[in-house]
Amino acid sequence: RSSVRVLCGSNWSLVLQGQWMLEFYAPWCPACQQMEATWESFAQESERLGITVGKVDVTQEPGLSGRFFVTTLPTIYHANDGVFRRYRGSRTLEDLQGYILERKWEAVEPVAGWKSPSSIVMHGMAGLFHFSGWIRQIHNYLTGTLGVHVWISYAIFILATLLVGLLLGL
Repeated sequence: RSSVRVLCGSNWSLVLQGQWMLEFYAPWCPACQQMEATWESFAQESERLGITVGKVDVTQEPGLSGRFFVTTLPTIYHANDGVFRRYRGSRTLEDLQGYILERKWEAVEPVAGWKSPSSIVMHGMAGLFHFSGWIRQIHNYLTGTLGVHVWISYAIFILATLLVGLLLGL
């Protein structure tokens, strides 16, 4: 049984309390696959280190990857009572443990207030990522299920965008 906590849109706020190390990964990512065993070993040491180790599958949780503004994989964050710091160190088990044991995270600049995953700005960013996923699903439905040509699907989205803009303008 894995010691890594799986986080999703409904339970991500757990990282606002206590000390966490959080990995954002994708199942298809070679670098993420390479790090999987190390991350699991790190999680098995979590009780001794006094932290919780979690992971987020960005393919399943686009809102969370938007909230944390994940642009590269794997991305690791350290969180201590809602203060987030991006981990940019080596991805060896020894370096991950040293980051916690030697409190190296204290020397790292926290994520700016407006960019913090718990801020209203990043809440909006999560909404945009959800919205883009919804648009992708509609596009796949139109082209895959209904057999609509790709360019016709694009034309539908362009018209919908124009109509929404006109309605908001009124």
